[in-house]
Amino acid sequence: MALSPIVPGRVDTLSARVRRVTAPNPGVMTGPGTNAYVLGTRELALIDPGPAIGSHIEALLEIAGARLRWILCTHTHLDHSPATAAIRAATGAQVLGKPPPNDGRHDVAFVPDRVLEDGESLATPEFHLRAVHTPGHSSEHLCYLLEEERLLFTGDHVMQGSTVVIGPPDGNMSAYLASLDRLLGLDVARFAPGHGHPIEDPHGEVRRLIRHRLAREQKVLAALQALGRGAPDALVLRAYDDVSPKLHPVALRSLSAHLLKLEQDGLARREGEQWIALRGAAQSAD
Repeated sequence: MALSPIVPGRVDTLSARVRRVTAPNPGVMTGPGTNAYVLGTRELALIDPGPAIGSHIEALLEIAGARLRWILCTHTHLDHSPATAAIRAATGAQVLGKPPPNDGRHDVAFVPDRVLEDGESLATPEFHLRAVHTPGHSSEHLCYLLEEERLLFTGDHVMQGSTVVIGPPDGNMSAYLASLDRLLGLDVARFAPGHGHPIEDPHGEVRRLIRHRLAREQKVLAALQALGRGAPDALVLRAYDDVSPKLHPVALRSLSAHLLKLEQDGLARREGEQWIALRGAAQSAD
């Protein structure tokens, strides 16, 4: 069955406890836009307020208003957290999450009132929400498990209809794969991603993503072996030959993450701007 289009600004009811409002920031990296989720009916929590766009902030304040108790961010990329400051100022809600890395790609103005660690939770008479640390896309990334519904808010750890970019130095491919593997051990019924529709087969989607990442790693290694040695600009043409050249500048970021993982695994070595496959890599990488 075809999914209905996501309309920015519209309030979509996902369950008795969860409503979604999507920001008007569609694009190559954000899909239909960034999803904000409002939990509860009396004491409210807001997950990922999104970009600091006036109309989006107004829409969230109209829904949450004085009942908003918590603002939570999955991570601090610029499409997920910048609206926090305005909503905190308007409501007095407590801000929870992890501080941003200072790498030029994060919202350094985000300052949590409470730093959440893995396994910490908050509760109201209506719901319990537990933080799950999932580094990889970014080092401070958290997912949030709504325990009553076995619904996991995945931010950019898992997105519907697309894979996520893993961009070093903060993004880490080994950490991302380990975080994906961790989700297979959670009792989850569906995902509510930061971009796109809910994912109804969460474990199946995680397995698909792991297969995709490992297959891409093999393409990177095969490209490196075919060239003997190569710079990322040459490797991306072979390893991402199934991706539009328009997206190769973005693909270069994930390519770098794959190369660093291959180096960590002892399958490749960097010499200046060049990368070299190490002897025996083909036998070790299957």
